[in-house]
Order: sequence, then structure tokens, then C-alpha cells
Amino acid sequence: MNTTIGVIGLGLMGSAMARRLAEAGWSVLGYNRSRRDTAGVETTSTLAELAQRAETLWLMVSDFQACREVIEQLGEPGIRGHVVINSSTISPKESAELAHRIEAFGGEYLESPVLGSIPQAKSGTLQLLLGGPAALIEREDAVLRSLGTPTHFGEIRSGAAAKLAFNQLIGSLTAAFSMSLGLVQREGVDVDKFMATLRESALYAPTFDKKLDNMVGHSFENANFPLKHLLKDIRLFTQSACGRGIDTHLLIGLQHVLEEGVYAGHGNHDYSSLFESIVHDEPTRH
Repeated sequence: MNTTIGVIGLGLMGSAMARRLAEAGWSVLGYNRSRRDTAGVETTSTLAELAQRAETLWLMVSDFQACREVIEQLGEPGIRGHVVINSSTISPKESAELAHRIEAFGGEYLESPVLGSIPQAKSGTLQLLLGGPAALIEREDAVLRSLGTPTHFGEIRSGAAAKLAFNQLIGSLTAAFSMSLGLVQREGVDVDKFMATLRESALYAPTFDKKLDNMVGHSFENANFPLKHLLKDIRLFTQSACGRGIDTHLLIGLQHVLEEGVYAGHGNHDYSSLFESIVHDEPTRH
């Protein structure tokens, strides 16, 4: 299968994914709106050039507006005959809108948001959450498996919905753990003993250990998934659940916590920095 893949969006994840695809033997081109070089990947100066040279266009951009701008800029000349794989985190409704536009331009569309971060992208162990036609997924199977394990959830919208469901858990679990850890610390409970007991319980989630050192050390600068992106995804989940019989009142508080973190300067820091917005300096007792 002689396919050139054009990766659009060379941020932290886009760059890691592009390099992994190249290491897996695919011909890879990259494009970023602001000029950015990615080691091991040839870049083009325009979207038009990318579309001329690549059969598959792989989007990894920040939000729906960026997705839409890419598709509209390419237009029918750049989309017709191409497969567009979208790993950007957007809502099911937004994804369906993109699919309609791409198909109108004569292209094919596949949802492929991913579960995992930069280390998993580098090692090819991402979980790909697919939504779209089974026949298209079968055709793209070799490319998809270069990045990790594909799971087909159903038609367009289903992959996007699964991604938001997982990211809602990222936010809610991290906030819940922050509160528990904060109380343990304030009451002088041995954190190591607390964690050892937690690990042996049904309450444990591996993400707690992944973020424990960040929280205890108040060190959040090394971000695989920035706080501002989690805020965007929690907002998308809330919007998508609205009117579907799902009560999202719990997420109002989480959004407030995330907004506080962004305003405090943690927007580009790791999402575990929400700990700082939950566990404040203890009030002085007189």
C-alpha cells in the first residue's frame, strides 16, 4: 500500500504521531499553520501542496474551528479523492458537520480521536477511537495500527462521543483524587500508607499514581495534556450531554476549577495542575 500521509497540526501530539508514522515506514509530510519543523518529517509551506502530495490527510488540531478552517481552505480541489482522518477532539455534532462537508467535497471521513498521550504516540501504543464506515476502516487498518490499537465504535459521532466520555473521566477522576489527597495531607495522614491502601482497593485508578508526584511536588510544567485542553473538552462534554437526559451539574464545579487554573497561569501546564485550584493555602487559625 503506497500511501503518503499528510499530518496537519504539528503540536505536541501531532508531531509525535507524525514521527511514529514515519518510523513505521510510511511516507509522511507535515503542515502547521505557524511554521514548525518536526525532526524526521518533511514539512510543506502550504495546505495545497500537502494535499497535492498526500493521499491521506490526518488532522490533529486544537478544536472544531481549526478543523473547519482547514477543510474550507482546502476546499473541493484539496479534498476530492482524499481520506481525511480526524484525531482532533471535537463534539459528535461537530464531527458529523465535518463529515457532511468533506463528503460534499468528494472526500471520505473517519473519526480517530486517541486515548493516550505523547509517550504512547511515540511508542505506537495509542488507543484509536474510530467512528465511520467499516469498509474505510478496513482499508486504513495498516496505517491506523502503526499508531496503536484501533477500536471501531460505530458510525460517525460514536468515536467523538467515546473520546469526550473518556476525557470527562480524566477531569473528574483527577479532581476527586486532588480533594482526597488534599485532606490526607492536611490531616497529617501518611501519604504512602494512604496510597498503598488505595492501590489494593476497588477505588484505585492508575492515573492517581501517574499524577501523584506532580501534585505532591507542585510540579506541572511538563505537560503531555495541557489544562486548557481539558477545560475545552469538559465544556464539549457538557454541551453534548445537554438535552440528552444526562445531569451535568457536577461538571459545573469542575469547569470552575479548570477556569481558575487557566486564569492563574496553568493553561499550558499539565492538567494535574487543577490540584492547585482545589487545594488552596490553608487558612490561618487564630
